[in-house]
Amino acid sequence: MDTNHHSVKISETTDEITISPVSKTDEGSYKCKFGEQGGVESKERELRVEANTPKATVRTDSSTIPVGGRVTLTCSVEGSSGWKYYWYRQTTDPEALIMKDGAPDLNRDIRVSEGGLYRCRGGRGHPIFFTHVSDAITITKLVANRAVVTLEPNWPQIYSGETITLRCEIQGGGDTEWEYEWRTTNSYKPPKQNEYRISGLYISHSGEYQCKGRQRSGQQSSTEWSSAFKLTVKSSLPRSVLTVSPVWLSPGASVTLSCEVEGSSAGWRFYWYKAVPKLSDNSYTYELLPGSNDGTAEGSYILHGPTHTGGYMCRAGRGDPVFYTDDSEPKFIWSGDRRSSASVTVSPNRTQHFSSESVSLSCEGNSTEWRVKRFTEGGYLTHCSSNWGSMTGSKCNIIDIRSSAVYWCESGSGEFSNAVNITGQCASLILVSPVHPVTEGDSVTLGCKSRTGPLLSNVDFYQNDKLIQNETRGEMTIHAVSKSDEGFYKCKYSRTESPQSWMAVKFAVSRPTSSSFLVWLIIGLVAVILLIILLLLLCCYRKSKDPCCGRPIQSQSTNQGSTTDQREDQENGQTPLHGDAYVYESIKGSEDTENGGPAGESSDITYSSIELKNVHKKGRHVDPAESSVYSDVKIGSTTEEPNVTYAQVYHQNKGKAKDNKELSTPAEIQDTVYSEVKAGTTLDP
Repeated sequence: MDTNHHSVKISETTDEITISPVSKTDEGSYKCKFGEQGGVESKERELRVEANTPKATVRTDSSTIPVGGRVTLTCSVEGSSGWKYYWYRQTTDPEALIMKDGAPDLNRDIRVSEGGLYRCRGGRGHPIFFTHVSDAITITKLVANRAVVTLEPNWPQIYSGETITLRCEIQGGGDTEWEYEWRTTNSYKPPKQNEYRISGLYISHSGEYQCKGRQRSGQQSSTEWSSAFKLTVKSSLPRSVLTVSPVWLSPGASVTLSCEVEGSSAGWRFYWYKAVPKLSDNSYTYELLPGSNDGTAEGSYILHGPTHTGGYMCRAGRGDPVFYTDDSEPKFIWSGDRRSSASVTVSPNRTQHFSSESVSLSCEGNSTEWRVKRFTEGGYLTHCSSNWGSMTGSKCNIIDIRSSAVYWCESGSGEFSNAVNITGQCASLILVSPVHPVTEGDSVTLGCKSRTGPLLSNVDFYQNDKLIQNETRGEMTIHAVSKSDEGFYKCKYSRTESPQSWMAVKFAVSRPTSSSFLVWLIIGLVAVILLIILLLLLCCYRKSKDPCCGRPIQSQSTNQGSTTDQREDQENGQTPLHGDAYVYESIKGSEDTENGGPAGESSDITYSSIELKNVHKKGRHVDPAESSVYSDVKIGSTTEEPNVTYAQVYHQNKGKAKDNKELSTPAEIQDTVYSEVKAGTTLDP
């Protein structure tokens, strides 16, 4: 029969009917009957028809395939059974059927080792009725490469406002192209790139950062998530701290400025500034010191030979763009030397004062605007104000001085005065000592004072805790101060001691070196050099065969021949200019009597001629022989005095020679002077 456009087959020979295709209208109760009237009927069975086609579902115990491992995928159709399962994997190719055969429920579970997008569907009946395809599930295959999160710059402390870069590095990645993925524990989502640059950090950037790399080949292969990198951003701005050493200046000494960043030491460069007083708001402006425009890698800066009081500041910076720390507190170096452009004087003029006394500090120099600054033992920097003093024009009046501090003046033109160290004492006894350094050579008087007035007798004075004078009077005078008098002083009366104070001694202003002294110094050096040269020459002539001699010693005949040639030149009219003078120097070797040499004459004589400038009166003819000087050095020995060297100097008589053709020999010359030099001898001890 045909009911509702469906074919219902009734067969007397079979025990089944087929409804194809089934629809919602086929729902109802069905029963069957066997035989004719009165036959046996079955119980009714309810047929329910779902209006929608069922959809398969894929599940997995893990969406990540470990290196060298597999994962299990399960396909199911909710609320029914008898299905065969068909599996698909989405790769770079179109959907591909990877498994279809088998008995019902046989392919329900599969194990896979490749990454990709997996789907499934169920089918049953004949012709096969298919479910809808399941949603895709992503299976990722892990690779052996490892992802690591790094920080650049890798500083231990990171501060709010700095610029950093987080990088995802794939170790052993080779030439593989990667896509990157990040996850964090904060609200920020880094881009899918290997670098995450953060400019101007906030505290909210703190947290844990992880990344992984995914191959772009489409095989759903990736690294594991990296280990978490914890980023902590500090909210407080770092602060630079400056120290100076020494704080009191000495003539010619250098001062070292040292700068460091509290709680941090990595990556900083240091910038150095000098303070310039700004009186309008009781502050300072700062100017860069030479050589610190780009900062210094070292945390120290040397001031070479500063002479005046000054203030300094430092700060540090790092990164690109540069992130700066807070400025350091200003630190000061102090000089006790007064300057004409800016100086401070104290009244009463002493270092120690009773706490109940009034003290005034006066500023003097090339300015009409002044302020007085104070730096206490506790490290507090303040200016003369109602808290501890009152400023009237260029004078600061302190009504009640109770603490120890360093005081100085600052001018409206930006200059610092000398500094003074003043102490307020609650003691009953104080030392009266100068507040300014004492110049070497000057006299100074130290006193001892009680609250009732100066003490006149029985006072002891100490330098560096050593008793130096037991005075019957109440004061001690040092008439010519020297550097050794510098130190800590105190006085003692009865059993009461005063606090000690430092008395500084400065060098007297040195005078420029006399030019005449330099002249005599040069002359002395030249004389010493000439003496050394002369001694070397004597040594060479004595050892005539020694290679140290600059030239061989000529024989007597050669020298005499030279003299003869000279006489021949005179005879031929080739005479020296009138008035010229000659000095002959003769070096005589040992007398050679054994080889036939004439006794009384020495061989190996060398004459050297030195021209002397004519100083005679104009028109007067002077014979050259008249102005000749001979120096004869005989090198030899005698039986009486071995190893003796004689130097003979002959001065030619001013009278006219008897015969110009016959030059007198040294033996014939009058006024002979002998100089005896004994070589190789030592004095008896």
